[in-house]
Amino acid sequence: MGSANRVRSPKNPFTAREREVMILATFPEAGDRLRVAPIRDYPYMEDLWLKGVQDAVEFAAKETGAIRIGIIGHSKDESSHYLKAFPQWEQIEVPNFEGRSATELRDLILSPNGQGTDLVLESALPTPCLHFVREFQRLPQFKTLMREHQFIQNYRRQYAAYPYPPTFVTVDAVVVHSGHILLVERRAMPGEGLLALPGGFLGQDERLLDAAIRELKEETRLKVPVPVLKGSLKGSRVFDDPDRSQRGRTITHAFHFEFPVGPLPAVKGGDDARRAKWVSLSDFYALDGQMFEDHWHVGTSFLGGV
Repeated sequence: MGSANRVRSPKNPFTAREREVMILATFPEAGDRLRVAPIRDYPYMEDLWLKGVQDAVEFAAKETGAIRIGIIGHSKDESSHYLKAFPQWEQIEVPNFEGRSATELRDLILSPNGQGTDLVLESALPTPCLHFVREFQRLPQFKTLMREHQFIQNYRRQYAAYPYPPTFVTVDAVVVHSGHILLVERRAMPGEGLLALPGGFLGQDERLLDAAIRELKEETRLKVPVPVLKGSLKGSRVFDDPDRSQRGRTITHAFHFEFPVGPLPAVKGGDDARRAKWVSLSDFYALDGQMFEDHWHVGTSFLGGV
């Protein structure tokens, strides 16, 4: 089961455990024949994701004594590329089920608008899943997801009439000091309340590094002179996963700053950040399920990976 480490979002509204509960409840007669293994996403290190899948499948095969392994799915679009990533296993192609898609069902779940929606969900979801969804729609987490879903829909409508979909350019700052990394808590949607790297959109008349430093200072009030920041630059990298942001195609340029060992400078949230704080690297590595979009993966890529 993919995206096991992702924070709740309109694209991934349910945790790995919740999805496992729905799947097992739908097939009670399967018993031990059905096993669910959560797999963490690695958008910029696909080999680690492939290894995770291989390890999980091989472990299950050894436990059950399975001698036939197949990967079963429908090749719909680019999102189905994983079906061809395991040549060592039998490839079993199946037709699309009733023309359904996960996107359609998520939209229906997060945009409840009366009897029509209920009828579609009742026909599309197995009864245990439908009951789980109905209970979930009563929780505060659902209200937050519904608001964020509406925000993203409205955001996309702003450029729906453009002749070509826009590509947004953003910058992020990965600031490391004395075994700590500098993070902010987002003030507004999308990702309100989630932890993130300091950053934002590139201005029309800015260079990338200048934009990263501007956003860093605006969001954290870090009182380090610009020349010192530029002298502390250790590297930069482009992060261009096409699915990294639900707002639209967003390419970010991340800059890694590292300071000598010493006291941590005072920081304070500003602009789009509700607050700013230094987080120990030990704690940071445990935050993959609490960070906005792919920011955890961006940060760890400069810290030696995972």
